[in-house]
Amino acid sequence: MADDARIGYMPTRVWGCPTTAMWVYRLGPEKAKRMLFTGDTIDGKEAQELGLVLKSVPGERLDEEVEALAERMAGVPLNQLMMQKLVVNQAIEAMGLKQTQMFATIFDGITRHSPEGLNFKHRAEEVGWKQAVRERDLGTFDWTANRPINSAKDS
Repeated sequence: MADDARIGYMPTRVWGCPTTAMWVYRLGPEKAKRMLFTGDTIDGKEAQELGLVLKSVPGERLDEEVEALAERMAGVPLNQLMMQKLVVNQAIEAMGLKQTQMFATIFDGITRHSPEGLNFKHRAEEVGWKQAVRERDLGTFDWTANRPINSAKDS
């Protein structure tokens, strides 16, 4: 990942639950909760520190780094790569990945049809998608009360 790239899943703030559910496996429960409870984005350097990405490099070196890793893997026989991937994937599945992904997919649908999710949808229709997303990502709208956060002070 490029050092200055951003990664995260902002819809966890309202209107989404990541259906891949991989963060708990990649980050552990504490760091996964931090990302999922805040909807924060992080840069490549922090993503590497947290274990979300293998490596973070300056953007101008990204293609070169990807090619070097691909060349290194290309030197391993295909059948070996397949077996290693199956072993890793089986370990993750044994930890409950399929059930976790099933719940995440169901919860993703629920988030979009919850009262808060419907408020987000209506807000996007009212002020436009970009504005609603901006309010979601900045945390300036209370989706439960269905009003800008500062409006409680203004009343």
